[in-house]
This record gives sequence, C-alpha cells and structure tokens, in this order.
Amino acid sequence: MKTVMIRLNTINDVKEFVNTVCKCDYDVDLISGRYAVDAKSIMGIFSLDISKPIKLDAHTDNADAFFADIKKFIVE
Repeated sequence: MKTVMIRLNTINDVKEFVNTVCKCDYDVDLISGRYAVDAKSIMGIFSLDISKPIKLDAHTDNADAFFADIKKFIVE
C-alpha cells in the first residue's frame, strides 16, 4: 500500500481526480480524521472536509503511474 497526502481545492479538481482514480483497477481510499471513503466516489469525497489535505491510500505496490497522473493534487 502506498500513502500520500492530497488537496482538492475546487469542484473541478474533485471531478478530474475521480475520473483519474476510476481508471485504476485497485482500491484507492481517502481518509480524513476517522472517516474513510472510496476515492472513486464523488459523493464520498464531498462528505469529507476538503478544506484540509486528505490522506490517500492506494492498495497496490505499483502505483507510480497513478501518482504521476495525480501529481498536481499531491501535497509535498
């Protein structure tokens, strides 16, 4: 499993992020506080507090291409 922190600032960011994540054939979760949602769910993401960085867990060992695709959302 690979973990990074991401930030989604606008509704368009959320839509673009979900479209990218939906291309993955493995599970991707977003964790904010004690809540965890499927990163492929727009409604799930909007149930989180997106004003702060969100923890992303990609359940794969080979997520390099995925992380390259979402690079603009990753908080360094």
